[in-house]
Amino acid sequence: MTKGLVYDLPTRIFHWLFAGLFLTAFVITKTVDDESVTFSYHMIAGMTLSFLVLLRIIWGVFGTKHAKFSGFSLRPSDLLSYMTGVFSGSTRRWAGHNPASSWAAVIMMILALSLGMTGFRMATGPENHDIKEIHETLATLFMIVAVTHVLGIIVHTIRHKELIGLSMVDGKKDNPASGQTITDPKALIGIIGLGLVLAWGANLLAKFDPATRSLNLFGTHLQLGEVEEEENESENHGEGHKETESEEKDQQ
Repeated sequence: MTKGLVYDLPTRIFHWLFAGLFLTAFVITKTVDDESVTFSYHMIAGMTLSFLVLLRIIWGVFGTKHAKFSGFSLRPSDLLSYMTGVFSGSTRRWAGHNPASSWAAVIMMILALSLGMTGFRMATGPENHDIKEIHETLATLFMIVAVTHVLGIIVHTIRHKELIGLSMVDGKKDNPASGQTITDPKALIGIIGLGLVLAWGANLLAKFDPATRSLNLFGTHLQLGEVEEEENESENHGEGHKETESEEKDQQ
């Protein structure tokens, strides 16, 4: 069976970093108490995810054929045709992103940026219950879209006997249409992009102060959670003890 290269290395690196960063942030929020300093690292993962999406947007304009947004299949009629075709046994194939994966990718990128913006608002402004609710709803929607995307890949694989998921590993698809393959995987750009993301994440970690759960980013103070209550209670107890001693001395 003939295979052809359709996805460049930057696109594949983005795909797996995108999935990994979101899962890291999501798992932390669901398994760690928000009073723990570990909870703050979900925000760092989220900021790294937002930076990654910004790089992907640039590559969506200047990248290779199937990395560009112009190569996505975003017409509603194509999506409907694809969805009905999955169950009717349609043999039509897309060299790059099929309509379902095109919509999933765009929606998840929008949700990721929205999560970044609401998270930034929460970290820089006073506590706002509405913003927090919106942030949590966006995270839930993201997970729903991601799970639906994975289920779609499984259904496609079973229905068409095509291991479509492997295309984001080696970049290749079975029997791509004539003229739809790429010759240059843009490996150097992929490595540079990976380096930029790692450098950004490392910079955030270096600037994060676990003691105060704060981070200074380009002159903006970000509070990535409150200091644990035990510490606050200890400080308050110490202050109260000092005040009591002062009062006793005054009475004497």
